[in-house]
Amino acid sequence: MNGQPISGASVGATGRRGRRGGVRLQALAAGALLLVLTACGGGETGAGGAGGQGPAAQGGGKQENAASQAVVTILPKDGADSVATSGALKVTASQGKLTTVTVADSKGTEVEGKIAADGSSWSPTAHLAAATQYKVHAIAKDAEGRESAKDTTFTTLVPQNTFIGHYTPEDGSTVGVGMPVSINFTRGITDPEAVEKAIKVTAVPAVEIEGHWFGNDRLDFRPKEYWAAGTKVTVALNLDGVEGRPGVYGKQKKTISFTIGRRQVSTVDASAKTMKVERDGKIIKTLPITAGAPSTTTYNGQMVISEKYKVTRMNGATVGFGGEYDIKDVPHAMRLSTSGTFVHGNYWASASTFGSANVSHGCVGLQDQRGAGNSSMPAAWFYDSSIIGDVVIVKNSKDKQIQPENGLNGWNMDWSEWIA
Repeated sequence: MNGQPISGASVGATGRRGRRGGVRLQALAAGALLLVLTACGGGETGAGGAGGQGPAAQGGGKQENAASQAVVTILPKDGADSVATSGALKVTASQGKLTTVTVADSKGTEVEGKIAADGSSWSPTAHLAAATQYKVHAIAKDAEGRESAKDTTFTTLVPQNTFIGHYTPEDGSTVGVGMPVSINFTRGITDPEAVEKAIKVTAVPAVEIEGHWFGNDRLDFRPKEYWAAGTKVTVALNLDGVEGRPGVYGKQKKTISFTIGRRQVSTVDASAKTMKVERDGKIIKTLPITAGAPSTTTYNGQMVISEKYKVTRMNGATVGFGGEYDIKDVPHAMRLSTSGTFVHGNYWASASTFGSANVSHGCVGLQDQRGAGNSSMPAAWFYDSSIIGDVVIVKNSKDKQIQPENGLNGWNMDWSEWIA
């Protein structure tokens, strides 16, 4: 009796284990069939695929999260100091193309630059400022469009020798139609191209403006013809960091602007001994004058009023005339040349001299009263009617034409020579 229950139990248990084993066998068979089907499916898409596994797991095909192959190189190296302001900054890309390059100083002012057409490099189009920290941010993309970025910081050199430019006219001034932009540098310039490139003169309404060097320390800018009345002119001096001569750097960064006033051009006829004052195309006054005597004639040419003095001293010794004259109170004087040509009041000649005789030492004289206190005198009227930058043309004098560099008188140079 005891054996039967045991036997029965054994048979029952064996039967249940057999059923569980059968389930396992069915599952294994189904898995094998799925594996076969999956393998066949993989075979149809190419040898690169394997059952149930993606390309990344197999080590083949496009890897969506792989690093960019593009390599960005920036010179100078990160942390560099005493970097040259020109020629040292370079950004390049290999195995990819540059898409973004920004270079900015600590104030956020960006350096202008250009990415090459093939995307392999970026170069600045302007020099860097001296003693300035710059941050460079560059991005390149490889052939798959994946980005690679690089950031560096460097500091430019601190120059031991510097120069600036003294400019005219003054910021915010209103000047005549003949006024050039004239810049005199404190050191002789041996790289005029670099210096001129760092100065930008623009006008509204727009007009072509070109620079011309007089020697190695003066640069003037003007349009082909006199400025149009009402023109707004802006001068941007970006000289900071420009190497004007070996080891000598500009330290000036400034923007100035001025306005062209009404058009006034006065013509002195030394033979007729008159001066006709033309305002905006109309003759508003004809004044009797006295020009240079036969032995001390007045220059011919277009001259620009560069300075005005209600009363000034004129000493012949300062302009090569020895002790011929020394007048301590010349009234209503307006400078036309560096060498000493003025339009000025004359109280020491008789009233009949004006309009009938040339007796000056090369200046243009107008009748006046001592002390410059009589506003009804011709010299006073002309002084009050004129501004710096107005043009005075002298013709029919038995003298040569004034040199363009003698005063602000570049108008006496043909445009073709000016821009050569």
